[in-house]
Amino acid sequence: MTHTSVAATQPAAKPSFIALLIAASAVSPLGINMYLPSMPGMARAFGVDFATIQLTLSLYLAAMACGQLIIGSLSDRFGRRPMLLIGLLVFVLGSLVCLTAQNVGLLIFGRVVQAIGGCAGITLSRAIVRDLYGRKQVASMIGYVTMGMAVAPMIAPTMGGVLETLYGWRASFVFLMLFGGLVLVVASWQLHETNHNRDAAGSIRQLLHSYLSLFRSRLFWGYTLAASFVSAVFFAFVAGAPYVMIELMGRSPAEYGFYFAIVPSGYILGNFASGRFAGGVGPNRMILAGTFVTLASVAGMAITFAMGFLHPVALFGPMFFIGLGNGLVLPSGIAGAISVKPEAAGAAAGLSGSLQIGFGALVAPVVGATLGSTVWPLITIMAICSLLALASFGLVADRRRSNPATRV
Repeated sequence: MTHTSVAATQPAAKPSFIALLIAASAVSPLGINMYLPSMPGMARAFGVDFATIQLTLSLYLAAMACGQLIIGSLSDRFGRRPMLLIGLLVFVLGSLVCLTAQNVGLLIFGRVVQAIGGCAGITLSRAIVRDLYGRKQVASMIGYVTMGMAVAPMIAPTMGGVLETLYGWRASFVFLMLFGGLVLVVASWQLHETNHNRDAAGSIRQLLHSYLSLFRSRLFWGYTLAASFVSAVFFAFVAGAPYVMIELMGRSPAEYGFYFAIVPSGYILGNFASGRFAGGVGPNRMILAGTFVTLASVAGMAITFAMGFLHPVALFGPMFFIGLGNGLVLPSGIAGAISVKPEAAGAAAGLSGSLQIGFGALVAPVVGATLGSTVWPLITIMAICSLLALASFGLVADRRRSNPATRV
């Protein structure tokens, strides 16, 4: 039985099961975003500079990239359920290490452990959706799942800012440990295995063959790179915005958290549009529209700061539309990448997710190293990533012109 036929015969997922996927997907975004308002205060608490404390973000993203690469392929071989449960347990343990860290080195180690475990939720929720739904429904369903998942980064900085103000930076890690533990308990109770094609994954040699076939696919690279560069625009902002807001503008961590809620609001709207229209409009048009929205929004941010308007609205207003662009691009880009080789959906989800997060891990330290007395290094890096996203989409467009029968 092929993977496609299995997906076609699966019963529709219950709302409670989709809610579990949303919660599992939210674990790692919470780990990324909740402690952001605390970063300047953490640097002062450990007696290090901002670039050093930013390693807790960039290495988290790097560990997520590596973890997704491994977890996705292992789930093809051993199943989605055991890999997700193991990942959630590792996330809880990593959160405990961060909570009890007495020096920055141990904190960074805890963040790496946290990331390796947390990435299971993002990777495997996408693979599970691909297991349950046919290729025409994948982009829409991923859009709905990630729309719900976007609530996590919307509320996380706000909660983190308030917790930082009231109880200090360690309170965020208490929350992450408790949330991860709750999702672990519910998943162990409700999650059933969706990968009924595990024999096709076979040996390590066959897993490597799956990766090699993905590496040779222009379509896979087109969808993955477009999604990765658009995502990198967001991660560049995440890396630099706390410094710009708190250090350059003199605002509080709590205020940063409240303004940050604007960004996921745009992402939710974009994901809702993807869920509603991707099936009819087609994933390629959604990707192209989202890429242009992102590029135009970065240009708007640059114009606003060039006019001398140094205010949080100038930073977060355009980011609403960049979030919208991410919401239009990512579901269709992910759906395209994991549908190139349906029999290796876990490997494709892991590799595409690894590259997507890996690009964020690359831009985050660059932003941290270049930011100084102005916002322009941040804007420049965001603009470069936007242009590269548009260029990457050319790989998909070229393939479709050369093979009009190609569909995702």
